[in-house]
Amino acid sequence: MNTKEKVYVIDTNVVLQNIQNVFNLSDDGSNIVVIPETVLVELEDKKKLHDELGYQSRQFARLLAKATVDDIVLKKEFKIVKLSYENIRIHIISKERYESEMLTHNIAESNDKRIIEVASVAVEYYEKMDVTFISIDIYARTFALFKNIKTETLQEDRSDIPNFEFVKTLSLNSIYFNGLDGKSIYDFDPNYQNENFSYEFVSDDGNSVYAIIINQKIEIIDDAIFNPLALRPANLKQKFFLSAMLSNMYNLLVIDAKAGSGKTLLSIAGAMRLIEKGAYEKIVYVRNSIESLDKGAEVGFLSGNDEKFRIYNMALYDTLEFIAKKKLKNAQNIDQQESIKSKTAELMEKYNIETLWPGEARGRTLSGAIVILDEWQNSSENTTQLILSRLDESCMAIVIGSNRQIDNLYLNRFNNGLTTLLKQTRFEHPELKMFAIELTKAVRGRFAEFTERIFENKKNR
Repeated sequence: MNTKEKVYVIDTNVVLQNIQNVFNLSDDGSNIVVIPETVLVELEDKKKLHDELGYQSRQFARLLAKATVDDIVLKKEFKIVKLSYENIRIHIISKERYESEMLTHNIAESNDKRIIEVASVAVEYYEKMDVTFISIDIYARTFALFKNIKTETLQEDRSDIPNFEFVKTLSLNSIYFNGLDGKSIYDFDPNYQNENFSYEFVSDDGNSVYAIIINQKIEIIDDAIFNPLALRPANLKQKFFLSAMLSNMYNLLVIDAKAGSGKTLLSIAGAMRLIEKGAYEKIVYVRNSIESLDKGAEVGFLSGNDEKFRIYNMALYDTLEFIAKKKLKNAQNIDQQESIKSKTAELMEKYNIETLWPGEARGRTLSGAIVILDEWQNSSENTTQLILSRLDESCMAIVIGSNRQIDNLYLNRFNNGLTTLLKQTRFEHPELKMFAIELTKAVRGRFAEFTERIFENKKNR
């Protein structure tokens, strides 16, 4: 056997996170990708799901269907089916008898141990080659270490997230303040970078001016633009976000925001204003159906789309209810019998608000819409590409989420769709203009502030 080759035994989660991982590990056929039999069983079980995990499983099944059988190795203890597809070499290994019992109360652990048994077979069979077990799951990697098997997580899971400077503070003599609007940012900051979307100009005498950067030009924030909104910004970073959104000069806005920072409220309120101005026709709210209760728990077998995904769209409904209460409170001579529920329904109709599950997006084209992608730290690059590729040139996309609250067990803060887009804000793109900001202050109220102070600060100590 060629000693330069590497053998990667992969866990189920490697495929479910992104089938592209199989291609990457193969490295144009330079390496062998080993699929344990138990991985096939788990992928087969996921195929019927209607979420992203089902999509990845079906994609892998299509890959196998296109592959050709190069050889079959029959041993007393195990069997190997050697397949090839384009430049990928896949070896599927099955044991005749497994040492690990299938425990009905803990099938996941039993499967992990059976996958490791196959990894042990691979170490023995490919004895002159570098065999590595690849898994996102630290428990599975620990089981492998017990068997003296070399383990790694995915390379992208070890990548660094750059420090972003979305808001930049610049010292400037106040005599220049009145002449800032419309000027090139390079006239005042020769070190300007693409990621410096917002500026706080501060003078020695204590005065400040705030601006966003559009096409490398300074646009001073005018608080008057917030007056018609159903919800006014509560802090400076919220003003930066809403100013960028209401300027309608950005195609894609990416917001990394902690819990209670008002990201969904601001997005809906800003979208409503842009529709009132005639810039767009509707709001499309997208949220992936991933729960923290299970590895990619899905709701594909509930009856009726409204009921299916209502639990995932509660943030939208809570936001509309909040705005409805505010409008009812501020209105004069209203019918006292008018309910919040009917007012919420009125908002849904007036602003043409739709909900969209990623699984429904294939084959669709969205036009004239502000598309809000919520909780996007729980969506992969595949889902991000799926949704954004549905938008035509008449759309605006707002991607919001928090890398502090990742519920998808197949993703982490290094490889989810939110992080991928945040990284792209460091570059200029010919196709569209991006804006990004991090909302760090909780505005939901005393409970959000309390939990932030108690729990977040404790994590950082």
